Amino acid sequence: MGGRVTKDNSAKLAVLIDADNSSAKKIPLILQEVAKYGVASVKRVYGDWSSENLKNWRDVLLPHAITPVQQFAYTSGKDATDMMLIINAMDLLYSKALDGFCIVSSDSDFTPLASRIRESGLVVYGFGEKSKTPEAFINACDKFIYIENLEDINKTDTSIQLITSTNNDNNQVVNPTQVTEVKNFEKLQLDSVSTQLTIDSATLQLIYKAIKDTADDDGWAYLGNLGKYLVMLKPDFDVRTFGCNKLSELLEKLGLFTFQRRGSQIFVRKKASFSKFLKAVQDTIIAKYGINQWVYLNPLAIEINKSYPNLDVSEYDCKSIYQALLKIESKYFEFSDDKRKLQLLQSKNS
Repeated sequence: MGGRVTKDNSAKLAVLIDADNSSAKKIPLILQEVAKYGVASVKRVYGDWSSENLKNWRDVLLPHAITPVQQFAYTSGKDATDMMLIINAMDLLYSKALDGFCIVSSDSDFTPLASRIRESGLVVYGFGEKSKTPEAFINACDKFIYIENLEDINKTDTSIQLITSTNNDNNQVVNPTQVTEVKNFEKLQLDSVSTQLTIDSATLQLIYKAIKDTADDDGWAYLGNLGKYLVMLKPDFDVRTFGCNKLSELLEKLGLFTFQRRGSQIFVRKKASFSKFLKAVQDTIIAKYGINQWVYLNPLAIEINKSYPNLDVSEYDCKSIYQALLKIESKYFEFSDDKRKLQLLQSKNS
């Protein structure tokens, strides 16, 4: 199981909590998240319970059946709590009764522990605060979940309504020939379709790489595999960081990808650059009509189709070449007032 993140509700997990580096208020949300990946067979929280700093934990332990583990601070400046957690984790590891561990802490001291558990073939889920958790600990886990994202998912979002089709059976036989383009993926309704999500360049490049690495010969990547691969590349990748609940929702909001349904499975690939289409239009006009000559769109569309029979305008959210022509917004082309004719301007080649 090491290195692979799966949602197996039967997996036996140990939830080990560093009370000194975690918030008691967030434990219910963390346990809800843990339930997505398996059963919390072991739930322990470590700290010096004689300290007044941990008194707010007492109301959390009993209702969630979490076992407190006492560890006195023998020497000032030495974190005995971390040592006890690590020792207990190794004991549980050697018992071979578990499928994985959930380490709740923002402390880098658990980086070697996470690496050691993964070396033994078990999965490691990390939970911590985004601003406090070092990158080394994040990358040592199979999947890392920011606690801030767990807060966001419980807030009511009235700006987005996701209606998922209920007539898809996960067990149905997929017919490879049953392929349809999906413009509005899973009927995703947004207040403003033209509003695109803002995302950092590094994450966007990560998505591009994941699609490229998992795609078939035609550039289509299966959405289910894509999500798993993204987490393998970046353990803290989480669509909730960007205000989304599903990977499909994130990709749809970005407006940079096109979707394809094959039976009950969804595939995605990067939209082709519109500049390729502009080049096809330019070359066709030069070859058939000439520069600064008005050309009716219908005949032009026919000529483009003849010259470029494999041109797929669905990648531009268009159903026809004619529709794609109407989307041209280049300074090198000019439309007639009635939008029925188009001409290529001389400056295109100057």
